[in-house]
Amino acid sequence: MNMRKPSTHTSQITTEAIFGKFIQHLRAERRLSEHTLQAYQRDVSTFLQFVSEHLGKPVGLTELAALNIRNFRSYLAFRRRGQQAVSGSSLSSRSLARNLSALRTFFRYIERNWDVKNDAITLIQGPKPKKSLPKPISPKASQNLINTITNLNHPWIAARDRAVLLLMYGAGLRISEALSLQGGDHPLGDSIFITGKGKKTRLVPILPVIGKAVAAYVQLCPHILQAGAPLFRGVRGGKLGPRSLQKTMQNLRAALGLPQSTTPHALRHSFATHLLAGGGDLRTIQELLGHASLKSTQIYTDVDISGLMRVHASAHPRA
Repeated sequence: MNMRKPSTHTSQITTEAIFGKFIQHLRAERRLSEHTLQAYQRDVSTFLQFVSEHLGKPVGLTELAALNIRNFRSYLAFRRRGQQAVSGSSLSSRSLARNLSALRTFFRYIERNWDVKNDAITLIQGPKPKKSLPKPISPKASQNLINTITNLNHPWIAARDRAVLLLMYGAGLRISEALSLQGGDHPLGDSIFITGKGKKTRLVPILPVIGKAVAAYVQLCPHILQAGAPLFRGVRGGKLGPRSLQKTMQNLRAALGLPQSTTPHALRHSFATHLLAGGGDLRTIQELLGHASLKSTQIYTDVDISGLMRVHASAHPRA
């Protein structure tokens, strides 16, 4: 293992001085927020105190350079046990990963400033934070949301936003996929080919209500929708961007009292969850979503669907 020891001159600096300079660096040069700065202070100071007690002697650059993988693993185990003793539950994987990130930043700092290197910290595999489950919207809230759009804006803009959000909720499209449609794609018909992530093309069924919504938008849109140009337009006629849809969703959340998790992408989550609740096959849902791996789709089996209404024809509320 490549371990660069400190020179006689640099080895005289105390851990307290190193730690103080590190925090000042974060504050003055990195300009971290006070909240983030406090997290770094807490994580690194806890680590230095642990190492001192673990080794049974004061810690300086020589000791930091000599720490091995076992020392770092002992510290992470200590953090898990300590949290469990205090709160009754172990430190989350996300918190441990943040803790480890702070230590890596600290060791990079002492390497740059005192030419002290410890490769062991780079070899530690931190715990992978558990992916948070998608937060779908209930079928009733989804329908209220779609229906409320017409009251929020100019008729053609409201029709446009309703069509895009229905493509996400009724066809499971990503927002980028919905906004990639061109004038030549209208009328949509009963299915459409969509090219998604990894340039993977899939065939997506289009419910009649979606086709009617897009047709209503096209009829009201004041801009000329050419075959090779974007189908969905901004107010000035350029391609519609996702920020406009996010703003619409913010207004809908406020009007309906919906949680912050109600985002445009949550409609795609709702599409998958509601289909699964209605008896949809996981493999079929994988194809509809355009997931390269079934593992990506399986997260929906962990979503609590006990409170969801059963869907109507074709396992979807909007059919």
